[in-house]
Amino acid sequence: MNQEKVIVIDFGGQYNQLVARRVRECNVYCEIYSYRTDIEQIKAMNPKGIILTGGPNSCYEENSPTYTKELFELGIPVLGLCYGAQLMMHVLGGKVEKAPVREYGKTEVFVDKTSPLFGNVEEKTICWMSHFDYISKVADGFDIVAHTADCPVAAAQNASKNLYAIQFHPEVLHTVEGTKMIYNFVRGVCECSGTWRMDSFVETSIEEIRKKVGNGKVLLALSGGVDSSVAAGLLSRAIGKQLTCVFVDHGLLRKDEGDEVESVFGEGGQFDLNFIRVNAQERYYSKLAGVTEPESKRKIIGEEFIRVFEEEAKKIGAVDFLAQGTIYPDVVESGLGGESAVIKSHHNVGGLPDFVDFKEIIEPLRDLFKDEVRKAGLELGIPENLVFRQPFPGPGLGIRIIGEVTAEKVKIVQEADAIYREEIAKAGLDREIGQYFAALTNMRSVGVMGDERTYDYAVALRAVNTVDFMTAESAEIPYSVLKTVMSRIINEVKGVNRVFYDLTSKPPGTIEME
Repeated sequence: MNQEKVIVIDFGGQYNQLVARRVRECNVYCEIYSYRTDIEQIKAMNPKGIILTGGPNSCYEENSPTYTKELFELGIPVLGLCYGAQLMMHVLGGKVEKAPVREYGKTEVFVDKTSPLFGNVEEKTICWMSHFDYISKVADGFDIVAHTADCPVAAAQNASKNLYAIQFHPEVLHTVEGTKMIYNFVRGVCECSGTWRMDSFVETSIEEIRKKVGNGKVLLALSGGVDSSVAAGLLSRAIGKQLTCVFVDHGLLRKDEGDEVESVFGEGGQFDLNFIRVNAQERYYSKLAGVTEPESKRKIIGEEFIRVFEEEAKKIGAVDFLAQGTIYPDVVESGLGGESAVIKSHHNVGGLPDFVDFKEIIEPLRDLFKDEVRKAGLELGIPENLVFRQPFPGPGLGIRIIGEVTAEKVKIVQEADAIYREEIAKAGLDREIGQYFAALTNMRSVGVMGDERTYDYAVALRAVNTVDFMTAESAEIPYSVLKTVMSRIINEVKGVNRVFYDLTSKPPGTIEME
């Protein structure tokens, strides 16, 4: 990416992706790197600014994540957040200790408005605190520019060296004016001009794809979801009929979705590309028989995903590149970016088999978050109903069915999900809720239907609101709508006698069930 860049150095913080998202909202390109990244690599990237994330450790303990002092001597502005702030002080000669009073949650912070970080921030502002340790003594050359009732150093700065330390988390929405603070650092202190926009991304990506592919042929994994659809649109604009989209109907799609995908991308559709549909339902069911562990299911689905494409490539002749709709959260959650623990393997990132029979993999959306993918889709002229389609994971219903996947269970969850989506649309909530779906739990319980005892499955309804799919809160669906959905599912879907509503946020949960 030939953009001005801010880099995030990750010390294992749960909000690392949020930090990157907030920077990109300032129209500045941002990437996440582990604290293990060598200082020479950092220098070679020539970043305009560096942000150090939070983390679960105490910086003064042996073997805690750290970084060389040289980082703060490069002349590049550095912003430390929470652990990153403490580490900055620790490395530069300040003192960090166990706090006499732990701060967690929304806290009133008093800021010095003469600081470049806080000039347009209210003198008393609400911020999100989450720390056991505190900065008891700032390093030489630093001034305290924010405090709370219990935290004497909520922020400190060495303005002459462009070093800033913030004890709270400006990246989370609970910090009311956090976006202003990050903007002040990125666009003010770092003097970034803000050239990261979707129109420039689309045009640049088209040029890069043409240059890389040349006269070669590209095979794209097309699911009909937002990510792969935007990838198809981008590749179609770049190389036209050099692109073949293979749609694998693995039998784990939503009700009637296979036919819907074919109607959009197949013959007579709006895209200039070659479209092939592969019906591989029985193949997947056979491979998944008896498998209950979530990661194992993902790996199996990922491997079959590649094998099907290898077979199709051989049928259509020489294919040089495999294209995928991988996006940045896939990369980070699979442990391939930053330092945070692997949350789950994604079928098109961590789940790839070792051998892939293609020259190279092209992932044109690999650097984008979900909301950026949607913006790119609109820029490409893809219809809104497709761009804003409900997100659907690559492994499909395989991770919305807890435990073993069978044809019977797939039918149950397809029917339940179709009813749920229909009632959400009837209530006019389909564009208000970030993501919603029905999943099949592995729980069976006793019920009574028609004066007879039943022993059937429980369906879980999930609905969340989210901006970037990195954090999410359960949606408040009117009780009357939930009651209608419950009644219809139990009466219309054979094999179900209970319906639950999942209230779990992300974190601690994930949006999908597995």
